[in-house]
Amino acid sequence: MEYPIKEEGRFKYIETGSKGENLILLHGLFGALSNFEGIISHFGKDYNVVVPLLPIFELPIRKVSVTGLVDYVVDFVEHKGYGKVNVLGNSLGGHITLLYALAQPDKVNSIILTGSSGLFESAMGTSFPKRGDYDFIKKKTEATFYNPEVATKALVDEVFDIVNDRNKAIRVIATAKSAVRHNLGDKLHQIQAPTLLVWGRDDQVTPAFVGEKFHELIEHSKLIFIEQCGHAPMMEYPEAFNQHLGDFLLEVNNA
Repeated sequence: MEYPIKEEGRFKYIETGSKGENLILLHGLFGALSNFEGIISHFGKDYNVVVPLLPIFELPIRKVSVTGLVDYVVDFVEHKGYGKVNVLGNSLGGHITLLYALAQPDKVNSIILTGSSGLFESAMGTSFPKRGDYDFIKKKTEATFYNPEVATKALVDEVFDIVNDRNKAIRVIATAKSAVRHNLGDKLHQIQAPTLLVWGRDDQVTPAFVGEKFHELIEHSKLIFIEQCGHAPMMEYPEAFNQHLGDFLLEVNNA
């Protein structure tokens, strides 16, 4: 079942509308709804799965930063009137999840991070991709995954379009630089919500040692590695990912 994108004021999002616990999914810098299809279809009946479309390309340039995106999530949750939420973030979305949990600890029931930035990330190597270089974008997108076939043409086209839109490219660079500046190593001890870390063993963007460091610094955390898997386990191994996520949510909500 496909869920329509809702628009309410400055907020765009999808919501399954189920009566269960709220599960908010936060996408990464090049993320899209398609990244979370497996989670939405699997959990949409039992949980109120919500995916706000982060305004990475809509924020005024002076507000383009991870903190600007966190403010957006704070305002969105308040707008929707949710109580406690379970928040899942991939890549940049994980970074935003952590900053949200630090800013609004009373609103967070649990945290799920997969390939999260916030400690170390190497998204594009040492250079931003050249505009118009489709093969370069294709290789970089494929490198996100252990199995390059997961990088469909539609996904590559989406990244290519972002890179070749000057306004979007500027915002990508500004957001990425902001993420690097907002290293969370000295703040993670403040996180008290139960936290699940699901990491691809072969993640090239936020390597395995990053997951281990998050596990070390977040007190109530559990770390799971998925073998032969890259930066987006929920896309590369949706069944295994959903099994781990489902077990964790049941444990948290029955505690």
